[in-house]
Amino acid sequence: MKMNVKKAGALAAAGILAVTQLVAQTPTINEVKPFAPESEYRTWSIGVHGGLLNQSNLIGLRRRFDKVEHNFGYGVYVKRQILPGFGIQAEYMGGKVTGAYKDNNNSFETKLPWSVALSAHVTLANINWRHHQGLIKPYLNVGLGALGFEPTTEINGITATYDSTTELFVPAGLGLKFAVAPDINIDLGYRMNLVQSTTFDGVRGGGSKDLFSYAHVGVEFALGNKSKPVLANSNPVSSMQKEYLAQYDDLVAQKEALKAQQAENEKLQAQMERLYADLADDDGDGVANRYDKCPDTPENTKVDGAGCPLPEPKAPVVQQVVVTEEDRRVVDEAIQNLEFDLGKATIRPSSHASLNKVAALLIEKNFSLKLAGHTDNTGSMQTNMRLSKERAEAVKAYLVSKGANPSRIEATGYGPTQPIASNNTAEGRQQNRRVEFTLY
Repeated sequence: MKMNVKKAGALAAAGILAVTQLVAQTPTINEVKPFAPESEYRTWSIGVHGGLLNQSNLIGLRRRFDKVEHNFGYGVYVKRQILPGFGIQAEYMGGKVTGAYKDNNNSFETKLPWSVALSAHVTLANINWRHHQGLIKPYLNVGLGALGFEPTTEINGITATYDSTTELFVPAGLGLKFAVAPDINIDLGYRMNLVQSTTFDGVRGGGSKDLFSYAHVGVEFALGNKSKPVLANSNPVSSMQKEYLAQYDDLVAQKEALKAQQAENEKLQAQMERLYADLADDDGDGVANRYDKCPDTPENTKVDGAGCPLPEPKAPVVQQVVVTEEDRRVVDEAIQNLEFDLGKATIRPSSHASLNKVAALLIEKNFSLKLAGHTDNTGSMQTNMRLSKERAEAVKAYLVSKGANPSRIEATGYGPTQPIASNNTAEGRQQNRRVEFTLY
């Protein structure tokens, strides 16, 4: 199938524009340190391309058929990047090559059902220290492969078809890759393919090897985790320069910060010296000279805030508390009349009158009172301890409600631990269930 060159060029331009628009919003890939291990990069990529196959070449080698005809070719490849500027590429290519003589009707057509090659791919853009990642990346490649071809010739009106043949060939070429995104390149390339045979064009004889060319446009996609950069885009020289500049800027910033800190330290030092001068205390009384109105106070003299001696303290007047027999009678009456609801800490109303007298006594003479709650041994220890404490607290709460000072009343529960009679009789247990009042 022959193709018009203008149509092929228009198709290639349309493909580039479509891919560029598709990836215009691709996010920026994260950076890694220079010479980071391979695991920090994406190293695999795939590509597809299509273009023109013909017998022309850029180096002027002789062609047996002097009329150039263009035919559509296509291919796919997988590339493994070994270094930022070097990779290994495995490629498949197919199509057909045709040619003819300008002055007669003799011609040939060679079908290429398949060809496979393994090539070294050298990127020339990753040594530029001025640009961290070039948008245009020239490259060279050269390799070795095998191809299957089926030639047909028409010589002097006689058509001859030859059997399918497999031969080695050497692909070598150059090209440009345009980075339209961090992981997508548009590939424009030209490759000459030297076939290790003189029968590629169907004409046997002659000492020169047959040669055909392939000019193509394609798209290359990087594979792997999109959060990692592509090794083929890495520029170690530029990365080192970028890291050096960042470290230099950081050192400059640190130096400026140290200067600012030193100036601040000097300012603080001056302030401290002024404070030390203000806080000097020649007579050692704890009041700075600046505020000391009595600067010659003798050593170990207690002074006031102005540095002057304090007056000698007077001995405190101790008020002796005297508990009279009448006071004890009031308390004993309250003890005798104190009754609670069965198994509870609720004071019965019959006990209120005598408790009111105790409250009045505490208020009048400012006595202190200790309340000790006791129970018999009926029930669990935990229950009796709680009940004795609650009853003592209930008495305290009642006296406080009548105006007694709560800070002078202490309420403690002892449960069955301090009996005053035997718990084996009802009478003894009744005596053990009590709240003791102690005035002091």
